[in-house]
Amino acid sequence: MSMRVSRRGRVEPFHVMELLKAAHERQVSHGDVITMCAGQPSTPAPMVAREAAVAALQDGAVLGYTPAMGIPALQQAIAEHYTDWYDLQINPNSVAITTGSSAGFTALFLAAFDAGDVVLMTRPGYPAYRNTLQALGCRPVELECGPDVRFQPTLAMLQEWTSANGAPPAGLIIASPANPTGTVIAAEELAAIARWCEAEGVLLVSDEIYHGVTFAEDATSAWSTSRAGVLVGSMSKYFSMTGWRVGWLVLPDHLVRPIELLLGNLNICAPAISQVAAIAALGPQARPELQAHVERYAANRDIVLSRLPELGVTRWAPADGAFYAYADVSHLTDDSTRWCDEVLAGTGVAITPGADFAPGSGASAELDGARWVRISLAGATAEMGEAMDRLAAFAR
Repeated sequence: MSMRVSRRGRVEPFHVMELLKAAHERQVSHGDVITMCAGQPSTPAPMVAREAAVAALQDGAVLGYTPAMGIPALQQAIAEHYTDWYDLQINPNSVAITTGSSAGFTALFLAAFDAGDVVLMTRPGYPAYRNTLQALGCRPVELECGPDVRFQPTLAMLQEWTSANGAPPAGLIIASPANPTGTVIAAEELAAIARWCEAEGVLLVSDEIYHGVTFAEDATSAWSTSRAGVLVGSMSKYFSMTGWRVGWLVLPDHLVRPIELLLGNLNICAPAISQVAAIAALGPQARPELQAHVERYAANRDIVLSRLPELGVTRWAPADGAFYAYADVSHLTDDSTRWCDEVLAGTGVAITPGADFAPGSGASAELDGARWVRISLAGATAEMGEAMDRLAAFAR
C-alpha cells in the first residue's frame, strides 16, 4: 500500500500549538505552568454572550445550519460595529462570517490567489499566513521589517520591491496591531499603502483581529482609505472568545460570491450557537467588561516590559497593542526553540520562540527568529510577576 502525503501537507509546525501541547503535559505532571505562549485571553466570553448562548439552548432553538455567509443578524451587528468604531458604513451583505479568522484566511486565499501568485507579508510575521499560503501553492515573500520601521512595512519598501521584481505582487498582508510585535501602522502610512495597493491592483489583506486592544492610539481600519482590499476580524481577541470560533471578512463586491461558494463547500457555516453569542458580545452591554480586559493587558504589558532588563534583555518591539512582548534574547541563546523548551522544563513558564515568526536566517541576522521570543500578556496580572520572577532566575 502506498503511503501518500502531498507537498501541501508538509507545512512547518505552528510552534505555539507545540508549546501549548507541551505546557499541558507539564501541567499534568507538575501543576506549575504559567502559559504565556498563546494569544489566549484568560477571561471567558462576556457575560451577555454566555447568557445568550444559554438562552438559545434552553429555548430549544434548533441551532442548525446557518447561511454560509452567517446569520443575517450577526452580519448586521458587525456592520454596525464598523459604524460605531470607525464611522464606516458597511453593507451587511459584504460581511462573511467564518469559523474563526483562520478559516476566513483559507477561503480568501483560495478565492483571490492562484498557485504561484506572490503574496507579501512581514518578517517577523504570523506564521499561519506563510504556512497556509504555501499549502495552497502560493508564494509568500517576506519583507524584512526591523526596528527602523517599527517592524511594519512602508510604502517605500513596497515600491522598492516592485521595482526590483518588475511587477507588483498579487497581494499584501498587513496586521496592525501585529503579531508578534504588537506594533501599529501609523494612520498616514496605512492610508498610503492602501492607496498604492488599489492603484497597483494588489489585494490588500488587512488583519484587524487585534483592534480594540491598543494602549495609546486606536488602530485605523484600511477601509477608511480604500475599499478595494479585505478586512479580517475576529471575536477571539478583544471579545475574549477564542474557542467559540467566530471570525469575519469584510469583502469588496467582486469577492462576495466566490467567498460564499467556498465557505458553503469548506465549512458549511460557522457554529450557530457561537454566532448567537457573538451578536450579544458586539452589543453595548459587553463594552465595560471588555474594556476592563484591555486595562488589564496594559497593566500586564507594563509589568513585563519593565522587568525584561532583569533577563538582560535590552531590545524589544514597542508593543503598541495586541497581547505580546517580542524580545531579543540573543545574549541568552541562538536557538529560541530549544531555549523555550528549556525554559518550560526549568521553570514551568511557556513562552513562544521567535522561530515561529521569522524562521531561517533571512536577509538580516538581526531579525533571525532564533534570537527572539514572544511573551503573551493576555494572562492574569498576578501571574505576570511570578512568571517574570521565574524567567529572571532562569536567565541568571
